Amino acid sequence: MSNTKRPTTEISLLGRDYVIACDPGEEAKLERAARYLDRAMQGIQAQSSLLGSERIAIMAALNITNELLEAMDEHRAGEASLNRLNERLEHALSQTRKP
Repeated sequence: MSNTKRPTTEISLLGRDYVIACDPGEEAKLERAARYLDRAMQGIQAQSSLLGSERIAIMAALNITNELLEAMDEHRAGEASLNRLNERLEHALSQTRKP
């Protein structure tokens, strides 16, 4: 294990600060992700102020995971549609090249 200290970035979630190890050059991505997560957690907290922060974090993680999976499904469907269109185009082109 290396004694070299990894650089860190400070983020805030539900008003609480956390120091997170972060590779150099990745700080903006971490901060963006933290802002997104914080907004999701604040939305859940606004709906039920009785929930603890751990439960809020779990619910936010599940909601964000659902968003990601839906986006991945849409991406796959878009790729499949493009592949079908490409096949049709190549078939049409091959028909026009025939003598």
